[in-house]
Amino acid sequence: MKRAIIIVIDSMGIGAMPDCKEYNDVFECNTLKNVANFCGGLNLPNMQRLGLGNIQECAGVCLIANPIGQYGIMEEKSKGKDTTTGHWEIAGVVLDEPFAIFPDGFDNEIIYEFIEKTNCGAILGNYPASGTKIIEDLNEKHQKTKYPIIYTSADSVFQIAVDINVIPLETLYSWCEIARKILDNSKYNVSRVIARPYQIIDGKPTRISKDRRDYSLVPPKPTLLNEVQKTGGNVIAIGKIEDIFAKSGITHAVHIGCNKEGLELTLQAVKNELDLDKIKCISAPHPNPPPQGGRGQLPSKSLIFTNLVDTDMLYGHRNDAKGYGVALEEIDVYIGEILKNLKEDDLLVITADHGCDPTVEGTDHTREYVPVIFYHKNIEPKDLGLLIGFDNVASNVKEWLFK
Repeated sequence: MKRAIIIVIDSMGIGAMPDCKEYNDVFECNTLKNVANFCGGLNLPNMQRLGLGNIQECAGVCLIANPIGQYGIMEEKSKGKDTTTGHWEIAGVVLDEPFAIFPDGFDNEIIYEFIEKTNCGAILGNYPASGTKIIEDLNEKHQKTKYPIIYTSADSVFQIAVDINVIPLETLYSWCEIARKILDNSKYNVSRVIARPYQIIDGKPTRISKDRRDYSLVPPKPTLLNEVQKTGGNVIAIGKIEDIFAKSGITHAVHIGCNKEGLELTLQAVKNELDLDKIKCISAPHPNPPPQGGRGQLPSKSLIFTNLVDTDMLYGHRNDAKGYGVALEEIDVYIGEILKNLKEDDLLVITADHGCDPTVEGTDHTREYVPVIFYHKNIEPKDLGLLIGFDNVASNVKEWLFK
């Protein structure tokens, strides 16, 4: 069985793109380099061996004479700097139009329809904010009124936060499904509805990562995932991949509570130790499925697709450069174990979906190039230079799986 393993280190950008000013970012944005400098150097021996330091030298991650992978940087074709846009392009879908954003909060008609259809009574918030801060600011009112906290960001997201000891988790999910149906109206063009459950722990509102759910639009055309699925192959989604692609093209899925859990599951998948029966899912049908033709007769393939969100959610958005560095070093340890367990027919891809530089002003994503590394046991190491489009990942994976 031929396999491809894609690991997305969420928000590990590698330098501002030329149009970053259009996204209110500064040219100094460089998530990986600035985190490394802040930490006084990073210890990433496995990614360095693959060629990460040859893409861009940064503190502790050096250029080496004989890297073992192919390495380069990718420039995003789509307009945006969000999770959905980045992941969709990685999977081969380039967006012609960016998702809508709401710098002044959501239109009244959206909010009124949400209140009416959920019967929640009213809402709190409805403005762009850091998730941790708005929950702290509005928690007391939420406890008294039981109204959901609604907020957005620089991304196209409709986020709903509740204390699950006040509003049950099932109700939160139901409200998100209602919001998703409202926002499916093409005139709104909202990328994701996100459930943000939290609890009071040691007197402080604390988000529960493992119960977060993203309700995304279905990609507008078939992705790499759909193509693998249509050939009878497995598409194993680890982390929030299932949500980002609205289940489309996914055969198996498991959510995670932290990077370590996602890395452990990825390693298990590589070692063929995952119990696939326990995580089997029914993929959402795609409105425009790819033609099957002769491909339906190909031997089974497998795509393992992992998103590691802590770098973004816990450290990038919270301006915690130290935590970001520690998270990267943890990821690197597991990449070493994954490399040891790759088989002859395995292709490993390591990349990112956007930036989120914790060392610059603000808490939003940053419009950055992303690194990309390709590795298999017989690969010819080389510098790929600048690749236009994150969809270079999809092209390389398809060539590997279907050649």
